[in-house]
Amino acid sequence: MEERPIGEELLRYARDALCLRFPYLDTALYALNLRDGGGMTLSLATDGETLYYDAGHLSDKYLRNPLLVERAYLHTVLHCMLRHLGKKHGKMPELWDLACDAAVESLLDELLPGEAVPARRKFYGECRQELKVLTAEGIYRHLLRRDLSPYELAVLHRQFLADDHGLWDLPRRDGQQEQQDRRWKEVSERTRTGLETVLAGQAQGGGEAVLEQVRAAVREDVDYRAFLRRFAVHREILAVDGDAFDPVFYTYGLRLYGNLPLVEPVETREEKRIEDFVLALDTSMSTSGELVRAFLAVTYAILRSTGTFTRKVHIRVIQCDDRIRSDTEIRDLSELRELMENFQLRGGSATDFRPVFEYVERLRREGAFSSLRGLVYLTDGMGIYPKRRPAWETAFVFLEEPPMGVEIPPWAMRLNLSLSDLGRAARETDLDGILDPEELPEL
Repeated sequence: MEERPIGEELLRYARDALCLRFPYLDTALYALNLRDGGGMTLSLATDGETLYYDAGHLSDKYLRNPLLVERAYLHTVLHCMLRHLGKKHGKMPELWDLACDAAVESLLDELLPGEAVPARRKFYGECRQELKVLTAEGIYRHLLRRDLSPYELAVLHRQFLADDHGLWDLPRRDGQQEQQDRRWKEVSERTRTGLETVLAGQAQGGGEAVLEQVRAAVREDVDYRAFLRRFAVHREILAVDGDAFDPVFYTYGLRLYGNLPLVEPVETREEKRIEDFVLALDTSMSTSGELVRAFLAVTYAILRSTGTFTRKVHIRVIQCDDRIRSDTEIRDLSELRELMENFQLRGGSATDFRPVFEYVERLRREGAFSSLRGLVYLTDGMGIYPKRRPAWETAFVFLEEPPMGVEIPPWAMRLNLSLSDLGRAARETDLDGILDPEELPEL
């Protein structure tokens, strides 16, 4: 029997032990090849294809406690499964590396609980004041806002550092990064399916925290512009309908009779336009005014620039926590700009969605809307939902993946938006001075 290097033996032992403890992670745990890295400064490193190890560091960990090798192995695998490697481009390297390590270690502290480290727990608590799920993206935004000194960053790095991220930045062949990203997304989707089966709504051994991060990692990119068009209605407008006009007969008549075309162009055409629209904003304590303003700016810019609005628009922007805090009507672009420039978040209590639906229904009965088709509710998802389906389409929009216990009514649409989704929409849309895409929270 061929004798394997000691480092590989230790990793194989750790991998088998982890598979027995967490069978839903088996595909991810076996997805990396093992290779001696030779003289590495840390025990492990990966490029997404191979797991490189330093036998000396691994042996030292094993002699201190075999669980340290298991933890290091799972730390690096989770980076790949949560697709941290390919998301580093365009971010501040030190902050992104720290955010990824902190996100992974928060999971390991749930999966492989040991002696509590006060400094780590303190950092998790600070992040959870802003985040429901400790994703790398969310922690990165948190670190950007804190503007930590180099010393404070170094202290945090020492708390969470477990592997070398140097291979994440290596140049790749054309299409190699996309291929690797697809492979790990498939691994994550298989893990999600296994976790959902194992948990069946019950949190067990930190699995719920892993599932929430995996769901965020495999979530499909969202075309927010296409989503908003779902609330448009067909309207006849004054414009030439090119699809219904045959220029052959038109030009033939001109040639034959001089100034008498055989067919005139159709002077009206049908388009899908939004006339009445409601944006409801959850202004409970968990809502960030900065995110709400960015969401509003991108939403209005999209609706305006894509030709979705008619000349006469009627937008209601309603702020509500457990009661209606404000109702702003938008009827032209000057009012739109004024709202963007002077927007203030009002509220801060618990969340109850019912007052908005009752208020909008009363407005509809009073004739405030001519053709209300949709209501988009920006929220964290935690609140009291109405039981009866309204007379209009409703979508609940989440800017972060909501907790597992959140279940929206079956009659409502659900849209999970990330800041990168908003950022992409902002870059593809003419914001015309309403909001510079660079002003959005980390994109």
